[in-house]
Amino acid sequence: MKKKLLYFTSLLSIMLSGCNQITVISENSEPEQNYYIQEIAHLHLEDALDSLQTSENQNQNNIRAVWIPVMLYENWMLNKSETEFRENMKTAFQNCVDLGINTVYLHVRAYADAYYHSDIFPTGIYLTHNYDPLEIMLEEAHALNLSAHAWINPMRAQTTQQLANLDTNYILRQWYDNPETNGTYLVNYNDRYYLNPAYPEVRQLIADGITEILENYAVDGIHIDDYFYPTTDSNFDEKAFSESNATDLAEWRRSNCSELIKLLYQTIKNYNPDIPFSISPQGNFSINYDKLYADVKLWCSQEGYCDVIIPQIYYGFENQTCPFAETATLWAETATATDLVIGLGVYKTGMEDQWAGTGSTEWLTDSSVIAKQIEFVSNLDNANGVALYSYSSIFEPEQAVSALINAEKNHISELLLQEK
Repeated sequence: MKKKLLYFTSLLSIMLSGCNQITVISENSEPEQNYYIQEIAHLHLEDALDSLQTSENQNQNNIRAVWIPVMLYENWMLNKSETEFRENMKTAFQNCVDLGINTVYLHVRAYADAYYHSDIFPTGIYLTHNYDPLEIMLEEAHALNLSAHAWINPMRAQTTQQLANLDTNYILRQWYDNPETNGTYLVNYNDRYYLNPAYPEVRQLIADGITEILENYAVDGIHIDDYFYPTTDSNFDEKAFSESNATDLAEWRRSNCSELIKLLYQTIKNYNPDIPFSISPQGNFSINYDKLYADVKLWCSQEGYCDVIIPQIYYGFENQTCPFAETATLWAETATATDLVIGLGVYKTGMEDQWAGTGSTEWLTDSSVIAKQIEFVSNLDNANGVALYSYSSIFEPEQAVSALINAEKNHISELLLQEK
């Protein structure tokens, strides 16, 4: 391991039952898998040098961020040399800067794998050459004064086949092979395994993975997204629940998630209290609470859980379930203990929004939805900026929507650059 770095970083009440307080139709009618934007709409996956250099953008009064998700590594990293990957990242980060972005969320652990040198998690499938992607990404991001945060999915793991083929040195393989932990610590749901936060050993493994990143890389923050419990099915963690002596499954699961979040927060603060911990949950309060068992209202209204909350408010202004303006305002009123950054779904531009009710065609007929949302957020009390999902939606759009995206991109850039 490299020597431990000293990081000089700093970043930065109303009780709500959920967006469906104002619904005409219920978003809870969606199939469970559709709660997760990455998995359904984007991922399409079936199955730093030792340096004290960090971004000067860490005291940010206005976050202008973009997510760089793992599926982009297929083109940028797979079968690419270190030089080729570095050039790809230089181009990507320059595109971000030119747009007006000052913060990037870099996907470094999407499936209990690692796009960095790790002794805990196996190498991600797109890293086919012997170099350190995170080290390169941090170098190139910091060279352009971008604040670069390590983005992980804490609970989502590999497929059955991938786990069965892991080296036995990895604890995940050991848990997979052990009948006492396969089905408890690791749980199979739809042929993908998930880490079960009911167990202290599992929560500690996730925390140890964050410590490993902090000890070896000059990241400007740690970031997680909305992948918590993958199902409401009681069979998922039946054994752990029966042994817990708890009587309310939903409340018990929410407590497990909150214990995990508190541990991750404390792990980061014990290492360096100035490193921010951000969480990007679903934009709909009730889906977080009732379907994913993520008590996001607690996390952003009480200290000790996170520093920044970044709800994925991927809804248009005309969405019947969670209209953008009302939903963003509810979050602003709730996030009393954290900074609030609003996540915006650029990927919806030019698409029909099938869960939006009578607002389903808004993204088809109006190419300036995102620009209007940025303007709204800039005038929203208690909001500290926006985060755009995702890089590919802005800079590598599908051909069918490229004209709309390019027109929107120019307007977005004008607004973001105004906020500098």
